[in-house]
Amino acid sequence: MTAPLALSVTANLPAWVPDSARAYLAHAHAGRPLRAVAADAGCAASTVLRQVRRIEQRRDDPLVDDILERLAEAAREETVPCNQDEAPQMSAIPSSPTLIDDETLDREARRVLRRLCEADAFLAVGQGMPQAAVLRETEAAPTRTATVPRSVAQAFVLKDWVACYKVGRITRYRITEAGRAALKRLLSENLNARVEARGMAESPSPFLTQHMELAQQVRPSAAGEERLRVNLAESPLGSLARKKDRDGKPFLSMELVVAGERLREDFERAQMGPRVGQNWERFLTAGGRGQIGPGTNCSGPEDARTRVSEALRALGPGLADVVLRVCCFLEGMETAEKRMGWAARSGKIVLRIALQRLAAHYDALHR
Repeated sequence: MTAPLALSVTANLPAWVPDSARAYLAHAHAGRPLRAVAADAGCAASTVLRQVRRIEQRRDDPLVDDILERLAEAAREETVPCNQDEAPQMSAIPSSPTLIDDETLDREARRVLRRLCEADAFLAVGQGMPQAAVLRETEAAPTRTATVPRSVAQAFVLKDWVACYKVGRITRYRITEAGRAALKRLLSENLNARVEARGMAESPSPFLTQHMELAQQVRPSAAGEERLRVNLAESPLGSLARKKDRDGKPFLSMELVVAGERLREDFERAQMGPRVGQNWERFLTAGGRGQIGPGTNCSGPEDARTRVSEALRALGPGLADVVLRVCCFLEGMETAEKRMGWAARSGKIVLRIALQRLAAHYDALHR
């Protein structure tokens, strides 16, 4: 007698299979109640119901339908039939050869998702074709930049790394935000492995890196030019820099972003932000207990504080306020506009004027 397909069997599938697909297989193919599937997964039955409905709605996509059938077939093959009088099998039957393993998927994702991040790139999958292709739209004709096994393309679609935008004999897909985040995470893991192999310092977490938008900034220094890597997603200036004005140019140029980040760096070095806990520095410093004045170990870097004060003084009232809120305290534009009593969508114009004056102030210091 063959054992029924259960959620415990779907757990033997490759790790890249999403939890929503596992729940769908356990419910739709094995016939398990939603509450039983939810109990095994450790979540609410309503969560499993939403997962099942979402997968069912996506079965119109031929890649999703095909990969779900193959996953169900692989799960059935791993259920080993045996009689009670016979000795049990030593190991389960291996998975279907049509399924890729986790290592292959990660390797192909680093290669293919990078191509899909290029401008006007899309994934083309033909009906019944064993391979898909990454193409780029050009004036003459689409240019192929990479080929993808169909099983890899199916995994991309099931994991929401690509989304369909045109259905036909050749179905087209574009990379999603989840796909871009996955690429950042995979590249970070690869970089972390090389860093650890060299015995260097600990690198950022891959799940932290996937939310970063790193950019290289060049600014003048005493030794010439200094190159810095800045996470634009960490500051509200990053979102404004990605927006376009009426001429199609970036709303904030890199020069203005550098000026804002420079003020923020000095602000943090000066330790001018509000404290959220007890200040133990004054109690751990020898001499002058209870007295915190200039030149003491608790006063903070005076040079950075002087630079911030000079920059805000150069901006003047109004401009200094919006720069301080957005660049230093990282307030969003909507929040800054409400707190300062400004009209909606007017703050970014004032901010750009303030950053232009701030950039001119920093340029004057190096003349």
